[in-house]
Amino acid sequence: MTEHFFPQEIIRKKRDGQPLTEAEINFMVKGITDNSISEGQIAAFAMAVFFRDMPMQERVWLTKAMVHSGEVMDWSKADLKGPVVDKHSTGGVGDKVSLMLAPIVAACGGAVPMISGRGLGHTGGTLDKLDSVPGYNTAPDPELLRKVVKSVGCAIIGQTADLAPADKRFYATRDVTATVESIALITASILSKKLSAGLDALVMDVKYGTGAFKQDYEEAEELAKSIVSVANGAGMPTTALLTDMNQVLGSTAGNAIEVRETIDFLLGNYQEPRLLKVVTELCAEMLIISGIADTTTAPMAVMGALNSGTAAERFAQMVVALGGPSDLMSNPDKYLPLAPVRKDVIAPRRGYIGAMDTRAMGVAVMDLGGGRHKASDNIDYSVGLSHIKGIGDKVGPRNPVATIYARDEETANLVQKRILSAIAIVDEAPASRPIVRRKLTLEDV
Repeated sequence: MTEHFFPQEIIRKKRDGQPLTEAEINFMVKGITDNSISEGQIAAFAMAVFFRDMPMQERVWLTKAMVHSGEVMDWSKADLKGPVVDKHSTGGVGDKVSLMLAPIVAACGGAVPMISGRGLGHTGGTLDKLDSVPGYNTAPDPELLRKVVKSVGCAIIGQTADLAPADKRFYATRDVTATVESIALITASILSKKLSAGLDALVMDVKYGTGAFKQDYEEAEELAKSIVSVANGAGMPTTALLTDMNQVLGSTAGNAIEVRETIDFLLGNYQEPRLLKVVTELCAEMLIISGIADTTTAPMAVMGALNSGTAAERFAQMVVALGGPSDLMSNPDKYLPLAPVRKDVIAPRRGYIGAMDTRAMGVAVMDLGGGRHKASDNIDYSVGLSHIKGIGDKVGPRNPVATIYARDEETANLVQKRILSAIAIVDEAPASRPIVRRKLTLEDV
């Protein structure tokens, strides 16, 4: 006879700071999935966890239960050429890393079934960027996904209804009850989706700074430690890099405009140094943790895939395999048009950018129509910012802070004011700081 539980008693235990059992956590997750637990009970449970937290063992149980609330991908019979490995970012402004990373790792021998999300608030979503490519299918059926991962080595798609369904309902309730920030619940949410993808290994990109979900470095480090500890506890080798999001990553922010930067990056036309550093370090770490290369050979393999054009070929093949145009790389203007009003943002005086409110830069893209205030909002893929200057860069009449692509002059003027209020101009260039601050492994937690 199976043990029977009452949701309110489990909520009471967590509220009072008592430990939960694996069976109790499994019961709660099952109830979230099959709707036998009410929205009010989910909200109360989330709030109890928010205030009382969960020890690592409870986080592992919660994550595992959420993984098994739906389908778990099995790649064992897919006859893949290499290990299944992925990366997840906690999000930021101009973070188009996934678009380069997946084809680079595929070119190096990895299999990357990357399940990505849409943007909400000031952070852009990888799926929204790919939705700007005509015909690209971010929701292929499982058979097509397996076929593309096997033939190309990578596929960037959205979360299906069958993967970690408990997370969808749980997150929706957390979103409207001010409990999103719980590190225990963030950890389970991120990892339930990644573990359900059937990965052999994972690398996390945990961001900190003015454009990050966790702005404070110590909080970002706490989240990274939680993810590394819980993922390994759930049986998936995982490491994390802590990366700086105190300025826009790369030189663009938007949707079609970030795909354009991706194409330039992969073709070797322009690789913004900070973006190059984040991409190559994450790729190398993926090759190391999945056993494809070691610490000496991994960086060389990554640069080889980039410089030889192999990574660019994989990106082009992925686009075609998922329904996009075959000449996207050679003809981006045809498929990725930019909004008609172009406006350079000129600083009020000469100097250097000393600091940036990166979140405000993301909000500027939302003002243009390139992001969502709520999940149901439509996006204008053609708007955005290009030639964005970073901290330490010179600005003045001949060195615009950024270039705006807008639908009309009125919006362009509004966004210009927001961008200028988001930067501090100083007389001397500040000292540069490392973009990758720390690597965290299981030994560090």
